[in-house]
Amino acid sequence: MNKSGCRAGRRARKKRRKKHESRVSKVTLTHEAQFVLLRRWLKERGFASQSLIPVDFHDTGRGLMATQTIKAKDMVISLPEKCLLTSSTVLKSYMGDYIKRWHPPISPLLALCCFLITERHRGDASEWSPYINILPKTYTCPVYFSNDIIGLLPGSLQKKATEQKEQFQELCCSSLMFFHSLQPLFTQPTEELFTQDALRWAWCSVNTRTVYMEHDQSNYLSREKDVYALAPYLDLLNHCPNIQVEAGFNKETHCYEVRSVQGCKKFQQAFINYGPHDNHRLLLEYGFVAPGNPHSVVYVDLGTLKLCLDERDKQLTQKLLYLKDNNFLRNLTFGMDGPSWRLMTALRLLSLKPEQYTSWKSVLLGAAVSQDREEWCIQSALKLCNNLTDGNVKALERLSQLKQGANLSRLEQLCVVESLRQEEQRILEHTRVVLQNLQRQ
Repeated sequence: MNKSGCRAGRRARKKRRKKHESRVSKVTLTHEAQFVLLRRWLKERGFASQSLIPVDFHDTGRGLMATQTIKAKDMVISLPEKCLLTSSTVLKSYMGDYIKRWHPPISPLLALCCFLITERHRGDASEWSPYINILPKTYTCPVYFSNDIIGLLPGSLQKKATEQKEQFQELCCSSLMFFHSLQPLFTQPTEELFTQDALRWAWCSVNTRTVYMEHDQSNYLSREKDVYALAPYLDLLNHCPNIQVEAGFNKETHCYEVRSVQGCKKFQQAFINYGPHDNHRLLLEYGFVAPGNPHSVVYVDLGTLKLCLDERDKQLTQKLLYLKDNNFLRNLTFGMDGPSWRLMTALRLLSLKPEQYTSWKSVLLGAAVSQDREEWCIQSALKLCNNLTDGNVKALERLSQLKQGANLSRLEQLCVVESLRQEEQRILEHTRVVLQNLQRQ
């Protein structure tokens, strides 16, 4: 066979393989009963777009695929106001009078949570059932994590995850009387409907799936900002940190609109961008991690920082207090390009000798230190990097053990923590190379 024939054969095989891999990497959900019902329900409310279809992608799970090329500045999706579930929807519903009578007023968040729980309980009798039926049954936000899984998160995130669980617990306790006031709406006791599990599901549904939409302040709700809107179908768009979109409610068209900045190829997944969030925030607020996230960093908390410090330094307590007063003990990080300026600045101040006390302020403003002090800083940063790497390795080993025999819900939680740890390991490996190069220089 001639060379051109060989090349043609290779091209054909490559094309077939690519087509096969494409089929394997995504499964269309358009014909599944729940999505047929959802699209029919949305059509009745004025949304009938055929340019995006629901697909199960192997890497992100459920998402929306473009059935035609979306050019730069083109509309990705335009969802009519009738399709949005907001606090106004709740106040106009059968629940409205109960909320209006209650004092002190409940928050917009709690109003939406109560409505979701009630509508889920009503089943097919619910006007919103086609949407509620496709909502996840559980989530991988830290509020769902047991203490042993929280213990495998990086230190700074452990604290925030614990605070999230405490805030949720407080919401549960403070809402019990209001739940009880809704008893006339139900035949069974409200204690059986508004359980901690039900509220947690609703709380995560609102926090992870709503789009930002400002509403006029209602006299019947608390002063907390009312910026939530559940957006059926649109909320199937997954986040990608490298994608740019323009999103918001258009008061002229009365639609929530998403426009693409870069465009999207035909048969590719269409994405949205939640903002420049690092993986800690994504996991805490949305329950997932974005691989290769350019905004991600590894945080150095005070406990880790102290491991590289000389306890014999008589000025250590004073130095740490000075750093704290000047807000230099927060957001100390390692990134793909090495230690952050804030971390190195904090280390430079900590490196100073007693007789250099007068240099503290100038160092915080960016002044250089002597060569031996700079070498100490690089060595200390490397020590911190190695310490965090060791912690990561131990956490990954423990996660691997816990995954054995775990049920599906727990396995999903462990996998998202594992993904975070793997991403942090990647950053630390890059950091180590950067610091070793600085040492050689």
